[in-house]
Amino acid sequence: MTPAPAGLESVRVDLDPPVATITLDRPQALNAITPRMLAELATALEWAGREPDAVVVVLTGAGRAFSAGVDLKALGDRALDGGTVGDLLDLPARRVIDLIGGIGAVVIAKVNGHCFTGALELALACDIVIAAEEAVLGDTHAKWGLRPTWGMSQRLPWLAGAARARYLSYTAATFTGRQAADWGLAALACPRAGLDAATADVAATVAANSRGSLAAYKDLYRAAERLALPAGLAYEAATAYPIDDTEARIAKFR
Repeated sequence: MTPAPAGLESVRVDLDPPVATITLDRPQALNAITPRMLAELATALEWAGREPDAVVVVLTGAGRAFSAGVDLKALGDRALDGGTVGDLLDLPARRVIDLIGGIGAVVIAKVNGHCFTGALELALACDIVIAAEEAVLGDTHAKWGLRPTWGMSQRLPWLAGAARARYLSYTAATFTGRQAADWGLAALACPRAGLDAATADVAATVAANSRGSLAAYKDLYRAAERLALPAGLAYEAATAYPIDDTEARIAKFR
């Protein structure tokens, strides 16, 4: 077991093998995202990627929010030129998103409450999204004179379709976790009272499968996001993966 990272203030890490839980932990600020939180989130994800007992990582928020989005107070008096939050947040946020996609563990976003703008970008980067039906989500960049820089313009239409993505972005309309599931932004939605149990059940079901197969699927689905279909099919056919438990899993069926 790899020692859990120490000195974290805005992120909490818990390990209950085979699941590691990373909690955004600024409930007094609705877990609003700061540069420190992103740096600590990257540290936590790096730890999870090294931890052999972490087959699944659950990313969630403390209290009543997943995250209200970027904490603009953390930017101080910096000018937001061109509607961007700047490298102070952009670079660590993209690092977090790269880690979500790059670590071998399957990352589940457990959206327990408010999930706006930058927080929605983080959630949509995860492998699976499970939302409380009562959660309120939204892409509110346009409401605040901002533009997406963490992947919203690419992942939202990829998941929900171009027409709905444009509607949600142009109107800055909020929507519920139930709607997120109906529209393909979340895999599942359930009442908030059952969210912990539903997420634990999905995490256990995922973790019971071959870790090598999960890593292969994770890489292949990431390839599907960036490649056109012919190139994606060629990538799938040509890429080898170190899956070492196949024989043990199929032995009794031979």
